[in-house]
Amino acid sequence: MNILISVDIEGVAGVFHPEQTRAGNGEYERARRWMTLEANAAIRGAFAGGATQVRVNDSHGGFRNVLPDLLDARAQVVLGKPRTLGMMAGLEYGTELVFMIGYHAMSQSRGILAHTINSFAFARVLLNGVETGEAGLYGALAAEYGARVVLLSGDDIFAGETRVQFPDASFVITKSATGHASGMTQTPESACVAIERAARAVVERHVAAGAIRDSDRVLPAPVECELRVQTTALADLFCQWPSLTRVDGVTLRFNAASVEHVVRMLNCLSAMSFMLR
Repeated sequence: MNILISVDIEGVAGVFHPEQTRAGNGEYERARRWMTLEANAAIRGAFAGGATQVRVNDSHGGFRNVLPDLLDARAQVVLGKPRTLGMMAGLEYGTELVFMIGYHAMSQSRGILAHTINSFAFARVLLNGVETGEAGLYGALAAEYGARVVLLSGDDIFAGETRVQFPDASFVITKSATGHASGMTQTPESACVAIERAARAVVERHVAAGAIRDSDRVLPAPVECELRVQTTALADLFCQWPSLTRVDGVTLRFNAASVEHVVRMLNCLSAMSFMLR
């Protein structure tokens, strides 16, 4: 059983403030260690449940946050950018099951540090008319590669908005939100215990049942993406791409041959946005 663990930082237990997600300070160094420990818990659980191959995808910011020297030596780690599949890099190696660890709620929700891909640039992302966050977007990409999302962790708002997209998956709620940067959290240790236990259980269940391709979640082509951006200046910039249509001052639309192509476009637009910061 081949497992891909995509690990972000905003949904990690103990993480509440933007400073904890940005390199260059002590708070970030502590948070990236908690992120690494949650990834490790998922690795241990996966192997205990019967996984034969585990890869960890560092899925936050510049994709170089996880501390490789602290990871379980049985796993491999995907680091750095640019990369074609973004937060799902590693799918191309025959992944069967996907864990999303430390994920967060979509932009403009009430979740802790909620955003979608790039909080400076993107306000809303819709695929075929359905608003989605990073979990839904990258889960649809995983489905195109035949992989199934079976375990997710993050805050209670994230779990609530995401369950409908992954009704058969297991969720570990690491903290509960009372605001964008406030709430109540499990300790890092207790979150790791819960993640390890859940990871073992889901892998055991799928090993016993056999791998099932997640074909039901593959979106038919072409895939329409509607993107609402944060400012008209960003819309001006992004519409330099000939394939984008401007709907109004801050809303853009484009069609793509697949969710993979949507992801690649959004990540290119995210990179472009840095010229306006």
